[in-house]
Amino acid sequence: MRNSRWQPTPLIRASIALHLLALIVVVAEPGQWRWALGAVLGNHVLITLVGLWPRSHWLGPNWTQLPAVAAAKNNIALTIDDGPDPVVTPRVLDMLDRYAAQATFFCVGAKAARYPDLCREIVRRGHAVENHSQHHRHHFALMGYSGVMRELQAAQETLTTITGQRPLFFRAPAGLRNPFLDPVLARLGLRLASWSVRGFDTRTGDVERVTSRLLRGLRAGAIFLVHDGNAARTQGGIPVILEVLPAVLAAARAADLRFVTLRQALA
Repeated sequence: MRNSRWQPTPLIRASIALHLLALIVVVAEPGQWRWALGAVLGNHVLITLVGLWPRSHWLGPNWTQLPAVAAAKNNIALTIDDGPDPVVTPRVLDMLDRYAAQATFFCVGAKAARYPDLCREIVRRGHAVENHSQHHRHHFALMGYSGVMRELQAAQETLTTITGQRPLFFRAPAGLRNPFLDPVLARLGLRLASWSVRGFDTRTGDVERVTSRLLRGLRAGAIFLVHDGNAARTQGGIPVILEVLPAVLAAARAADLRFVTLRQALA
């Protein structure tokens, strides 16, 4: 578990100092309020842009690849978001079984509550269920500390109750976040995980394009992102993940790469 004490990053420390300095300037020299306001607004724009960069480390620790020890063992991680889905997830589990691959499922708490047996089946087959918020709200990155805490804590309780396994990782909806997230993660003992490579399989129904994007990032230590929930469909109406996953699993096997869960990579 992470240290429960939040450690602000250099960017956050600098932002706090800038706000204090701006306040001092306005109190001491009221005529300089425009410069002080401009500096503060510029800082907010920078923080917003950083929050829109899912793989950034500027707002706090972020797993964009597996630890070096795991990569040295030729380990690779497959992470699957936005489920569980009653149609897609069981077929994904069967594919993973055929290739003896283990995966990390970032599940939405509200969906897990609708399909608890499916979440338990994920864990029963040797995979991990992690926290992807309770409701996967589109405005998650605009929430304050209390709102972020409610979303993550509710999902922690939901997923732990269903699976008997407390999540150790969190992935933000769409990967977007703000400075309030890292203090909440520290409080709940969670690690933020993004990805090394993604196929944009919620937007693209072209199997070849999605597969090509993923295979370009095939290397030890990589964290792959695909979706069993909200998956785009091919022209034939098939969820893209079902067409893409066999090629990715076969290529990893040919390259002697072993799929592990994120929590296994902690060991």
